[in-house]
Amino acid sequence: MPDIEPREVRASALLWLVAVAAGVFETGLVVLFGGDDGAQFTGDIVAGGLLRLVVFAIVGVFIAYLRRGRNWARWCLAVGLGVFGTLSLVIGPIEWLAAGHSLAAAIGHTTLYSGLFAASRIGHTAAVLGALALMFRPAANAYFGGARRSTVDRPATGSSSGWTPGTAPRRPAAVRASRA
Repeated sequence: MPDIEPREVRASALLWLVAVAAGVFETGLVVLFGGDDGAQFTGDIVAGGLLRLVVFAIVGVFIAYLRRGRNWARWCLAVGLGVFGTLSLVIGPIEWLAAGHSLAAAIGHTTLYSGLFAASRIGHTAAVLGALALMFRPAANAYFGGARRSTVDRPATGSSSGWTPGTAPRRPAAVRASRA
């Protein structure tokens, strides 16, 4: 594994944080405006907001471990937010359009709430898709230990496989200890 965090991983982590910030913003909008039906501060809205805040905190922990090169954190983000989270972001608008509603009519009847929510949701979705793409770039794969050494990278001396002990790059002892 490379010792230095690649810029793709840093950028992915930043985009995940943007997605979390958008989620917090959307949650705040629902709590303040009461969602589409305008019901403010019902128990369901407050409980849903609190649950989302717990999820956002857990995602923050995953992002921190992502930056440390933990492959399990990358997969938790990819499956949890990349697959299921993205579905939760787009299923409502898809169902709404499938029910025969007009996008032009929706734009014509935009309120402060719906405009802010739609803009945030678009940015949220774009951040998730960008973060996903960056997490699986070649440099990120190498950082997470997913890249295999090719025969070109192997030293010419040593065993028949071309690899000898001690030829692989090693992380400093402090970094190895912190990853244990």
